[in-house]
Amino acid sequence: MLELRQIHQRYAHQPLLQDVNLRVAAGEIVALLGPSGSGKSTLLNIVAGLQVADAGSVWFDGQDITHLPPEQRRFALMFQDFALFPHLNVQDNVAFGLIEQGLPRRQARAQALQMLGVFGLTELAQRRVWHLSGGEQQRVALARALITQPRALLLDEPFSALDADLRVALRHEFRTRIQAAGMPTLLVTHDEAEARDMADRAVRLVQGRLVDAD
Repeated sequence: MLELRQIHQRYAHQPLLQDVNLRVAAGEIVALLGPSGSGKSTLLNIVAGLQVADAGSVWFDGQDITHLPPEQRRFALMFQDFALFPHLNVQDNVAFGLIEQGLPRRQARAQALQMLGVFGLTELAQRRVWHLSGGEQQRVALARALITQPRALLLDEPFSALDADLRVALRHEFRTRIQAAGMPTLLVTHDEAEARDMADRAVRLVQGRLVDAD
């Protein structure tokens, strides 16, 4: 379980996050709603360890991980721009995290090929990522995120760069694959329909505080 306890954060001397408390169970997808500037991405960065909150703590499975660096938290973070490496082909993009963890390159590439097979992307393994469609790039990004078996998945507006029809098509696929992986997932979005389609429940940031979404 991923848990946030009494998170506080100020920005430009004004309260941005106030007494934020949230629990996300294993296999649960929770959508975090709110307009631009409400603090959604800031909260996600705090969970990921990319930013330190002014007060409060982050817990995982009963352990306080507030002061752990991002690499020790073993969370996967997916951005709206996919953040794929343009100098690597699809297979090596997916293998990258395993290689960073110390797995020999040959084994990492073999596992990456297996993961691409799960996503129906085997035939794209040797392609450069700029030759892929937006939907293919997003599937590669999810494959790369899941292959390292992260303890939690953090999604920051993952579909906002895609056209409307493709967003709808990918929501169900992502939900199915994330739930099969059994990890707590926090989805940051401003799209109410996306929250309804993907998440088990939704919360909203209102003046820095979390409330249940209607």
